[in-house]
Amino acid sequence: MATECTLAIIKPDAVGRGLAGEILKKISEAKFQIVAIKSLRLTKSEAEGFYAVHRERPFFKDLTEFMSSGKVVVIALEAENAISRWRETMGATDPAKAAPGTIRNTFGTSIQNNCTHGSDAPETARFEIGYFFAGMELI
Repeated sequence: MATECTLAIIKPDAVGRGLAGEILKKISEAKFQIVAIKSLRLTKSEAEGFYAVHRERPFFKDLTEFMSSGKVVVIALEAENAISRWRETMGATDPAKAAPGTIRNTFGTSIQNNCTHGSDAPETARFEIGYFFAGMELI
């Protein structure tokens, strides 16, 4: 098992509903190390840059409008197999299909309003963490 980093985002729907603390508690219970954390509000342009890989997808406009609609909490997490473990902790994108006890099953209300984001691969994690955190913030 390899120690790796992944990016987690507590999305505007969860922050707006006051769920950031509950989600951070689940992160702690799952034994992730928080390497860096910050709260911010993405501009539309910043959301478009972050999700540029999805630019040609039909959901891109709605996604970037949603992600720039309120505050988010971005978190660099570290653990053995952090990427797959965080994705398992979040649950399926659709909260109705997510396993019981996962973040999205517990708190999500729709595919878009599913409370959290997570990197899907090591290359993605490197890009996503670098998008939000400078090297000195990760020490």
